[in-house]
Amino acid sequence: MSSSEHHAARQTTAGVDTPRRPPARAAQPSTLELDTPPVGLAGQDWAEVARALDDEGCAVLPGLLSDAQCDALAACYDDNARFRSRIVMSRHGFGRGEYQYFAYPLPGLIQALREQTYAYLAPIANRWNAAMGNPVRYPPTHAGFLRRCHQRGQARPTPLLLRYGPGDYNCLHQDLYGEHVFPLQIAILLSRPGRDYAGGEFVLTEQRPRMQSRVEVVPLDKGDAVVFAVNERPVQGTRGVYRVKLRHGVSRLREGRRHVMGVIFHDAA
Repeated sequence: MSSSEHHAARQTTAGVDTPRRPPARAAQPSTLELDTPPVGLAGQDWAEVARALDDEGCAVLPGLLSDAQCDALAACYDDNARFRSRIVMSRHGFGRGEYQYFAYPLPGLIQALREQTYAYLAPIANRWNAAMGNPVRYPPTHAGFLRRCHQRGQARPTPLLLRYGPGDYNCLHQDLYGEHVFPLQIAILLSRPGRDYAGGEFVLTEQRPRMQSRVEVVPLDKGDAVVFAVNERPVQGTRGVYRVKLRHGVSRLREGRRHVMGVIFHDAA
């Protein structure tokens, strides 16, 4: 958030005007952090991530970003030049709050998040599609997948930055932007729960055939990420594999401000 300018004041002491030192400016997040790689990527247990995704449809990546990287991303929100469009959710029935889609070229940190996490997730996505009888297979690199998207007219970047204030929430939804959809996406919490805000839990619902829906609340700390299914995932049942549909959202924020970075791997039509 941009800070207002402070003007030097003057105070009179014993009949002599003495300049008062202007108050110190709050430290601003460094934009240099926007060009650094995600600090916590190498330490993730990707076998455990795959297991959690298979069992629950979501997995937490603890400490994916540093505090400094989180602060730098959140500070981007007021820099209009970085974004291609802004969405006020209440105008579209999406909930309350707002978000902005980054424009190309993406900051280096976001580009690295897309490219490096995709390489770990593509084998899981291919295994899921095989289990569900879906013939689509994803190339080993994110650049290869984006070429496929762009050839079919999906060329608008989808990484987004969300901002929630008191009373804001995000209705259950799916982030589908065209024919080509990568089946996993990531949300990264950029704020500190309990200090920066209260409420605002990340929520997943799973619609199972001929059963009631299942709800999952995923606790996150600042810098943690959650990987989750965009639309469908396979579940092993007693009679074979069946598909479940997922939606995600955010519960009502009670106080404070909450920023989230959304990393979606397919581009939009």
